[in-house]
Amino acid sequence: MIIVMKPDHTPAQAEAVSERLANFGLKAQPIHGATRTVIAALGQVLQDHRDEMSMMQGVDEVIRVSKPYKLSSRETHPADTVIDVGFGVKIGGGRPVFMAGPCSIETEDQLWASAQGVREAGAHVLRGGAFKPRSSPYAFQGLGVPGLKMLRQAGDELGMPVITECLSVRDIDAVAQYTDIIQIGARNMQNFVLLEQAGKTGKPVLLKRGMAGTIEEWLLASEYILSQNNPNVMLCERGIRTFETATRNTMDLNAIALVKRLSHLPVISDPSHGTGKWYLVRPMTMASIAVGADGLEIEVHPNPDHALSDGAQSLTPANFAEMANDARALASAIGRPFADVPARVAAR
Repeated sequence: MIIVMKPDHTPAQAEAVSERLANFGLKAQPIHGATRTVIAALGQVLQDHRDEMSMMQGVDEVIRVSKPYKLSSRETHPADTVIDVGFGVKIGGGRPVFMAGPCSIETEDQLWASAQGVREAGAHVLRGGAFKPRSSPYAFQGLGVPGLKMLRQAGDELGMPVITECLSVRDIDAVAQYTDIIQIGARNMQNFVLLEQAGKTGKPVLLKRGMAGTIEEWLLASEYILSQNNPNVMLCERGIRTFETATRNTMDLNAIALVKRLSHLPVISDPSHGTGKWYLVRPMTMASIAVGADGLEIEVHPNPDHALSDGAQSLTPANFAEMANDARALASAIGRPFADVPARVAAR
């Protein structure tokens, strides 16, 4: 249930509501909107609980939430969530952004060529992998912390927030130290301990859908992060595994449109992993914009033929620039222009 507080309620009244919920064995999660405050009650709610809460001072109304995912649901939070990820970049609210860069950070020169190329083409966020989940233990696993340091330096010099994937609780402190957005990959969508620890950092978190995850499972996974008093969660559709083998995954575009209806969280599209083929990234980017995506995560490499990972799905900086121009034109035509790219700022 959610408890809607009166506009003139006092902090003491809100605290009393939270304490009473705790007495019921429920967790209170305050959500502060522009004009109203609501308190979400997490746990097994009984009708007696709803009746008693409705009579407490400062309470306007008590609403039953029908969805099992309470904090991510639009029933609890009707307005779109907008997340400030640093350097003047905000994600959500109807104006898409680009997150772009190499799948794996290989060398300083490779990262810089990618980063400078996507910055000049209008990307808002720099992506780069320092820890890589690979199907084979013999494949390139990433540079680890040295890669994180390179990513941070490139982001600071170019005035861009950075995003990278965290694979393990073991690495959460290092990833949180060097990046602005923590990415949880598809293989870890239901690694609930990792989700909770990512939430506890307070950093924005991008949660990718598991390759066989249902939409409800995906949204329930986001609850593990949100329940740590971290409202800064983004969802990312990156394709699901089906019987089809012509592409790396099956890009589930209707999931983007549906989740935008079910949830207030920003939804990002990853057409690079969704297709596995660089020449399909452009059409799937355009389609993602059309169905309401709040952003695109695109893999860009200066020399994809020699990439240590995912070269087949990576665009060159020139290809990315051309695609970005087309995407901006489409977004403007349908009334959802891309967010402005902040001017380059000095390193923090």
